[in-house]
Amino acid sequence: MAMHKLYAVKPSPPLSLWERLRLYGRLLTIFPVLCFFNVVRCCIIAAERKIRVRFYIVCGITRVILETLTPREIWHLAPGTREIYTQWITKRHNRAVQDKDLYLADWLQPEVEELPDRESAILWLGDRRKAKKIVYFLHGGGYFVPINNGHLEWCVRAYVNAGKELGQDVAIAVLQYTLSPRGGYPLQLFQAASGLAHILRSGVRPSDMIFGGDSAGGNLTAQLMLHIVHPHPGAEPINLEEPFAGVFAVSPWVSNNMDTASFRENQNIDMLSSKTVQHTAMRQITPFKGYTPDMSKEMGWALANDYDDKTWFEGLEKVTRAIYVTVGGQEILRDQGIEFAERIRESNPGLDVRLEVTKHEAHDWIMVEGLARLDGDATQRMRAWTKGALWEKKAESAK
Repeated sequence: MAMHKLYAVKPSPPLSLWERLRLYGRLLTIFPVLCFFNVVRCCIIAAERKIRVRFYIVCGITRVILETLTPREIWHLAPGTREIYTQWITKRHNRAVQDKDLYLADWLQPEVEELPDRESAILWLGDRRKAKKIVYFLHGGGYFVPINNGHLEWCVRAYVNAGKELGQDVAIAVLQYTLSPRGGYPLQLFQAASGLAHILRSGVRPSDMIFGGDSAGGNLTAQLMLHIVHPHPGAEPINLEEPFAGVFAVSPWVSNNMDTASFRENQNIDMLSSKTVQHTAMRQITPFKGYTPDMSKEMGWALANDYDDKTWFEGLEKVTRAIYVTVGGQEILRDQGIEFAERIRESNPGLDVRLEVTKHEAHDWIMVEGLARLDGDATQRMRAWTKGALWEKKAESAK
């Protein structure tokens, strides 16, 4: 299928000498001041709301990074997703050896499968040939930040360990997709669909598989799930003989509506801000408006909540047996995540839709727990849901 010129990967020139000097000047002067101010503010609000302050330090620093650095600057400062994956898997393997966790030490071997566009790839955690269950993981980061160690630690603690506790092998297929400014919507949907089709062609049954992601990865999850029901003309179609075991969306970004209670209440405590969301939408969605004549339908994939068609969410019962949506009570995307889950539930009365709104958590809390290498509440809840989706519900349906 020929790719429209708007969808093609665009070159991203390196920072010029002046741009690098300006970046490092900001990092040495303005950046520390902003970090101090935001961390103090987040911690004060957390204390006033009687929630634990510890992780809100991470929220304050992350907020400054997302608000002040451009995609090209992050591209300059941070390694890419594949490099982060390779570095992490080596360190995590060595730590497993030191901890005498022979199962994990043996399971964590790097393997990369290039996808047909040569820009995206599947990065495997675990042996896909031995695994009986597969998790297709779509990482967040606003479509301009690469995967981080918190995502990968989350995958081990929530999914690999879920199988380990049941004596079952689970492999994680992490999608490496094109980041902004080299590509925007709907390129990542095309890559996500290509990756999913590749896994299914390898012989994996949908009933032995779950997929999902966080934040922008939750957005991509919604795009992919709705693409299966309403095929996007540019993406590879996904034809299913049975539904997937489950779909998960952590703090999903599914609307550009910032006039909500959660935006007003949590603007100064969350790691995201209206500025970050607005800039992400402008980079990711706006440049691609001209291609599809019916832009309102294009929004159905890009930002599902903003598509005013009550039938758009119908048919998801044929895509998955269960959907798990989790949002934090302290995050700005809380209300749109709730609306997303409720619209799915209303349109699919036979579908098991679990919505969790956790009072003390901000945006993408399970990833924050992963950064801290912690089996926290969010990680434990995801692990419990995974066990139910991949094993318990399948056993019940077989009776």
